[in-house]
Amino acid sequence: MVGSKVLNLALDQLKLASERLNLDKNIYEILKEPKRAILVSVTIKRDDNNVGVFQGVRVQHWDVKGPFKGGIRFHPNVTLDEVTALSMLMTWKCAIANLPYGGAKGGICCNSKEMSNKELERLTRRYTSLIFDYLGPHRDIPAPDLYTNEQTMAWIMDTYSQLRGYSVPESVTGKPIAIGGSEGRKCATANSVAICTREAAKKVRLKLKNAKIAIQGFGNVGYNIASVMHKMGCKIVAVSDSSGGVFCVDGINPEQLFLHKSKTGSVLNFKKCVNITNDDLLTSTCDILIPAAMENQIIEKNADKIKSKIVTEGANGPTTPKADQILYEKGIYLIPDILANSGGVTVSYFEWVQNLTRTHWSLNEVSTRLVNQVIKAFHEVEKLSKKERSDLRTSALMLGVGKVADAINTRGLWP
Repeated sequence: MVGSKVLNLALDQLKLASERLNLDKNIYEILKEPKRAILVSVTIKRDDNNVGVFQGVRVQHWDVKGPFKGGIRFHPNVTLDEVTALSMLMTWKCAIANLPYGGAKGGICCNSKEMSNKELERLTRRYTSLIFDYLGPHRDIPAPDLYTNEQTMAWIMDTYSQLRGYSVPESVTGKPIAIGGSEGRKCATANSVAICTREAAKKVRLKLKNAKIAIQGFGNVGYNIASVMHKMGCKIVAVSDSSGGVFCVDGINPEQLFLHKSKTGSVLNFKKCVNITNDDLLTSTCDILIPAAMENQIIEKNADKIKSKIVTEGANGPTTPKADQILYEKGIYLIPDILANSGGVTVSYFEWVQNLTRTHWSLNEVSTRLVNQVIKAFHEVEKLSKKERSDLRTSALMLGVGKVADAINTRGLWP
């Protein structure tokens, strides 16, 4: 059901962008459906010698601008509809970021938290072997996503390479640096969120020095966002995870909070802070709100209570359409996910280029390229927003869908 809602939302966004662009109805019909959806049964031997059977999926939306690109997630709620929606959003995200990719997404329906490392390795390698014919550095390049990481990508790269008969580091991104990963990949999403927030602050005339920030989510992305924004001089006043949140008007040190969570398993009861709920965090007094957890967090019921000047979406789909409209009417500057969190796929592109050319860029070079790429995309979206008198999400969708539609028109259909 959740997956169906996500897909319906993605289709509604495509329809809105298509109508605003006055898109040819044939192009609209093409973009509504993925080019390919692969369903596989991933069978492995569990540690107790029983057999585990898990449903795996890989959806490739449209590759008119280049090979498919998108993450692989391990989660109990993985469905075909959800992955289809996410692959569609990846197509627009890559186009907005000016990357030569089409969108894809994949996943296995499983509870990775209840699986051993050996079981996860077997699961990853079996899944890779089942979709092997549809992968490749010029066809489809996976990356990490929810509950997958650089170790998962190392297993995928090794499995693909073993089946090819030679090492192919460019077959996957988000790998460890030891086997061809890029500098700056772990913080890439957080950095693009920070860059977009900084540019938005200029637009609303907000000084970042001591600006109060609330961050929902304290996993890899949320923690890194907190660290980056803290180093920029911002004051982190509220942070939450799945257990709840903490608020401190004097500010929170992200590194100290990380150590606290590592010891206790939660951000709750952090020194000199007041425990709050996730709902409290969203409506807390702050200048910048960064939802970096799950989808559908800012909804019609709480949108009118949000007090921030800027909302930067670190997570995918944290704001519902009705909430979007409420925030826009309140004059809150919202930076949509397909723009704000594009740093991950952008540095993945850098990693792919490095692998193809067998080079390795310094962290400074990666960071400089990322800043330039994100700022360019931000101002393209901002410019279109002014021209169309629309919110940034609508203009971002128009920009992404428009670029893909133009590529389809230019290339034509074969045969």
